Amino acid sequence: MLIDFDKIEQEVVPHFKGGDGETKTRAYFDGVNKIMKGCLEPGCSIGYHCHESNCEMIYILSGEARCLYDDGEEYLTAGQCHYCPKGHSHSLINASTTEPLTYFAVVPEQK
Repeated sequence: MLIDFDKIEQEVVPHFKGGDGETKTRAYFDGVNKIMKGCLEPGCSIGYHCHESNCEMIYILSGEARCLYDDGEEYLTAGQCHYCPKGHSHSLINASTTEPLTYFAVVPEQK
């Protein structure tokens, strides 16, 4: 099945999960799983949140990211992937002051 993000309307969400600025996303949702391509401009972030019923994988397409993960911190660049297992917490922050952060994320529902 082809998912063409360029044909999905972009949604702009202010302060997503309590983060700073706006999260721009194009998402496919089949009622169970969410597949997204997103962008965080400099100064923007997705707030710290817990994945109680699912996990999330975030693959960095371009830019520099900082992830707060449980009690730690990770820095990622293009080609790297952050994984937040079920029951863990994280946030995603654009670590650049000049470049957008683009990423691909998958949130599969789990039982």
